[in-house]
Amino acid sequence: MVPENAEIAVPVAVSDGAWAAALPQCRDIAKRAALAAARPRAGPGPLEISILLAGDEEVRGLNRDYRKIDATTNVLAFASGSEPPAPQAARLLGDVVLAFGTVRREAHERGLEMADHLAHLVVHGVLHLLGYDHQAVSDAEAMERAEAHILAGLRIADPYADHES
Repeated sequence: MVPENAEIAVPVAVSDGAWAAALPQCRDIAKRAALAAARPRAGPGPLEISILLAGDEEVRGLNRDYRKIDATTNVLAFASGSEPPAPQAARLLGDVVLAFGTVRREAHERGLEMADHLAHLVVHGVLHLLGYDHQAVSDAEAMERAEAHILAGLRIADPYADHES
């Protein structure tokens, strides 16, 4: 557990201007969600989680290059798995990349506020960086419970409330 006063850096870069046009507070939403997911779970020491708010084509390229899947997806998480270069340096947990068009489309199709869906997907991505997975049913259920708990702390409805595992 990261102490409440521990430093967690969350730089948020935007490579697709549609994010800021549709959701001017997108950087703040992403940072707040990342901190909520990481703080109680990430272990000791200063940490860094990088977030990129990208477009669908950029995410498709990353998905193709790193996962050999030539399709866009809503969120990608790339865990660093490396130790900090110096004892006092921040440990980079990894990168979370989100696709604007896919996130917007999913929010619309599901009747969600885009801000809430963005927060959910950032939480989902950070949990992947922390070792959560959803390949097995039991792992998926544990991840969904963690997401719902974190989102409740952000005053966002449980995205799985009507979902049967």
